[in-house]
Amino acid sequence: METQPQRPIRGILLKCSSVTVFTVMAALVKTTSDGGLGIPPGQQVFFRSFFALPVILLWLVMRGEMRVGLRTFRPMGHFYRGIVGTAAMALNFWALALLPFPEATAIGYAAPLLVVIFAAMFLGENVRIFRLGMVAMGLVGVLIVLSPQLLAGEGTGDDLLRTLGAVVALGGASCAALAQIFIRKLVVEERTSAIVFWFSVTSSVLGLMTLPFGWAVPTPKTFALLVTMGLLGGVGQILLTSAYRYADASLIAPFDYVSMILAIAIGWYVFGEAPTAVVLTGAGIVILAGILIILRERRLGLERNRQRKAMTPQG
Repeated sequence: METQPQRPIRGILLKCSSVTVFTVMAALVKTTSDGGLGIPPGQQVFFRSFFALPVILLWLVMRGEMRVGLRTFRPMGHFYRGIVGTAAMALNFWALALLPFPEATAIGYAAPLLVVIFAAMFLGENVRIFRLGMVAMGLVGVLIVLSPQLLAGEGTGDDLLRTLGAVVALGGASCAALAQIFIRKLVVEERTSAIVFWFSVTSSVLGLMTLPFGWAVPTPKTFALLVTMGLLGGVGQILLTSAYRYADASLIAPFDYVSMILAIAIGWYVFGEAPTAVVLTGAGIVILAGILIILRERRLGLERNRQRKAMTPQG
């Protein structure tokens, strides 16, 4: 498989671009789900997935990878990953309809922390005390973000909806983390392009299957927003994939948290949602825990590389 030279600045810029595109896409999800537009999550999943496919196929054609890029050796692995990933997408879209934009974004940060736990449970990965401590710290941050909603269970109807939104968002983060476990198994034999393409196909079919449960008839403006949402999803996925071609994952992973800044700005200026001190505090703790895990793993990776080089016979 072709290897690209390390160009960390380019990788960081591509990662930040992908985060920006995905955050704008999430804002379109929220726009089409509330504010009177009323598009249900299953219908949003279909548009997000189906209209990402032309972008992904065009990218493969431009790279000359159309034939090998879609080849798969583990079709059932893609199917199972598609079910879990689609569930994560639908739950996250539903959460965006029920919660303020920054709050839904902050709860989503639980996913990378849960990946650590699931990797130990299902992949047998050795999780050290430091990582467990950081995961515990991050989950405390998530609980801080969740606390106003979970304590509002006997309030007004709006309070109950926000409580439901918090539970749904946490469920979405759990499914997203589980999907990452399936991806870790798939990447052993499958190309990234195949994983991206077959997930979009699976989620398109699953989204279409929600049609009998009631789809809204979109206005021309809403239809355009839904199509744009799908196109942005495809572009964001390509930018994300390209970022990892030019820089190590441990270097660019912390830039995921740029989405919190963007979510606060979009929530404030587009939806009129100011983040509370509780949300900012909890999100800050989660972000700090995530960054510390990434930095720790990067340092351990560098140490392992130095040890391997020292053990390699010279000359």
